[in-house]
Amino acid sequence: MGDEVLPPFSLAEVVTRWQFAPIITAFAVIAAGLYLWGVLRVRRRHPARPWPLYRTVLFLGGLVIVVIATESGIGSYDDVLFWDHMVQHLLLLMVAPPLLVVGQPATLLLHASRNPLHTWAKRVLRSRVLAAITWPPFGVALYVGVIVGTHLTGFMNLVETNSAVHDAEHALYLISGYLYFLPLIGREPIRWKVSYPSRIFLLFIAMPVDAFTGLVLGSESGNPFPGLAENRPGWAPSPLTDVHIGGAVMWVGGAGIMFGLVMAVFFAWSREKRADAGLGWLEAARRSNFATVVASHGDESASAGAGPASAASPAAAQAPARGRGTVDDDEHLAAYNAYLARINKPQDG
Repeated sequence: MGDEVLPPFSLAEVVTRWQFAPIITAFAVIAAGLYLWGVLRVRRRHPARPWPLYRTVLFLGGLVIVVIATESGIGSYDDVLFWDHMVQHLLLLMVAPPLLVVGQPATLLLHASRNPLHTWAKRVLRSRVLAAITWPPFGVALYVGVIVGTHLTGFMNLVETNSAVHDAEHALYLISGYLYFLPLIGREPIRWKVSYPSRIFLLFIAMPVDAFTGLVLGSESGNPFPGLAENRPGWAPSPLTDVHIGGAVMWVGGAGIMFGLVMAVFFAWSREKRADAGLGWLEAARRSNFATVVASHGDESASAGAGPASAASPAAAQAPARGRGTVDDDEHLAAYNAYLARINKPQDG
């Protein structure tokens, strides 16, 4: 803001005071233009199955959040008020990235493009580099490192005094948030398919990190960021009070946003119709064990040759031969029910 003295912070100032950020504006305009180009291409090529409107709205909403966080009054006051700076961080790290992820830009690119762009996009999505940076543990570690490293170290002092570092911090939050949320709430064609219980667990991990960071900032006995005291307007709270409020914003706001995302994933899990989509390796283990039990009892039923089991035992006996690792739950369920009927049949005296 240079030497401009800002008026007291208010909602009216947030809405009416804007600053132009050419890099952010260019990013938002180009990303929105390319996305809408893809939507129109899909509509022309597949008029019966156009790109879902809600995904377009969510993606564009994510871009709007980025612009608001950096160019509205929130961005204007981020060098003056630490707690406003924390609000900006939450928007760039925990609000905009999930919206961009759910918009599925990579999937849209695959649907809208033709060769050679289509082939290049598939090659990138299947590359080892992308597999490494979208690995869920890497995303968690990056998220934790960014939260702790930019708030509980001297990095914030550098941000307060260097505009280039400040701008780079914005990009860091947006990228780390996107990589963290991509395998957890996204449906892009990347290598990692995370089960719903694992998604919820990895989202819950972030809540203690946000709470810890907020508690540390809220319990500071002295101003940890000397840059906050420079050129501070008279209407602003003291630097220490400002840091304490910022800690509360990180703790309460971060936990609230993450809890909302956890509930959204849980709701999606409750609506999942595919039997194997929600439990991952647990479902695979269940199917394998189910196949073993049914096949063994099916053989017993075939050898006994009596009761209702005899009609279902051929299906159970043939089930293992249907292909590598293929399990037909309907046939196995019928065979298992027949087995239960046989063993529960009253014995002749």
